[in-house]
Amino acid sequence: MQIDLFSTAQTNCVLAQLGSAQLPAGSYQQIRLILLSNTPSAGSATPATNACAGNGFNCVVLNDSTGTIHELQLSSQDETGLKIPPGQIVGGPIQVTAGQSVDLNIDFNACASIIVQGNGRYRLKPTLTAGQVSPNNSGISGQIVDSLTKARISGPVLVAIEQTDSTGIDRILMEASVDANGNFRFCPLPTGTFDIVAVALGPNNLPYNATAVLNVPNGQSLGPIPLVAETGASGPAVLQGFVTATAGTTPAQIDAAMAALQTISVPGGTTRQLSIPLETAPATPTSPAQASTNPLAVASNTACPVGSPANANCAQYTLVVPASNPSVGVFVASGFTYSVPASGDVLFSVDAVATRPSSGGASICTPAEQMTSKDVNGQPLKVTPGTITNAAELDFSVCM
Repeated sequence: MQIDLFSTAQTNCVLAQLGSAQLPAGSYQQIRLILLSNTPSAGSATPATNACAGNGFNCVVLNDSTGTIHELQLSSQDETGLKIPPGQIVGGPIQVTAGQSVDLNIDFNACASIIVQGNGRYRLKPTLTAGQVSPNNSGISGQIVDSLTKARISGPVLVAIEQTDSTGIDRILMEASVDANGNFRFCPLPTGTFDIVAVALGPNNLPYNATAVLNVPNGQSLGPIPLVAETGASGPAVLQGFVTATAGTTPAQIDAAMAALQTISVPGGTTRQLSIPLETAPATPTSPAQASTNPLAVASNTACPVGSPANANCAQYTLVVPASNPSVGVFVASGFTYSVPASGDVLFSVDAVATRPSSGGASICTPAEQMTSKDVNGQPLKVTPGTITNAAELDFSVCM
């Protein structure tokens, strides 16, 4: 089966039905999807119609004037499969008992799963989550609107569904654009509570603040979620910086999953770091398009800045983000309100998680994660509208 990961869902919740199978009762902790090779051997099962038009069987279709098609390079995904390990199965291991029917949902975050390499080719870096669901009654929905007009926002709008990990960071589980009316729906979902985070750019890249709804139980319709336009802003903020990687005395090649984080206060006196969905600012009559680079391939030492570690590979990232503080609401079934975005400095942290290229997410560095909340001058990482802020370098020094 060949699936267009950006196509319209076949049902209210499901992009495509992969099928069903009988399994022994037990606890299942890992799922693998086996992809068809781009050069399958004779006799292999292939789709009746190949949308890749001679560019293998796994491909990228660009959103350009002609819909250019490029082969999507695989590593071992056609042999050992796309692995969804225990940490990416929402709600923990999947329990199957005798005589029970279990519905599984596999969510493929296509936005975070394709790396543009230095040679202009495209490589698959799969980002997947899975969980046990009931597709008939699960999901979280809402509509993103302008806080003043209460109308949909005429521009790119991104919504992410997140959960907090043990370190207090909200990690993105799924991400989607809204439809023509500003509506979104995440489904099916496993049982639990989630945080919803939305960002937007209006006409001429007018930025809006990020807006979050915390602690939303599965099965909720949130209704209109208002985003506040950044008064007087000429464009979104841009964070730039370098990621480096070494393996002792030699350069290391890594993939880095980048995140831009903003800290918020939550009830009970604790804090939480939201992952802010990374935007792409369309071209305007006065400025070129500006895209976020995530994930990032660190595979060359030709572009290292002055002062980088010796014998390092380096790559520069760009993260397009709001230039304001978030607005936050905490879900209560009886009704809730959103905070006014705080005035004053707009502070970010940049987070990078390193994995082995073409491994399906295996760790390669110790530690596997680097974070900075400083700029290149050692000051707090503060952003302003329409301006590039250079973040302190993120150095992975023990990568094997």
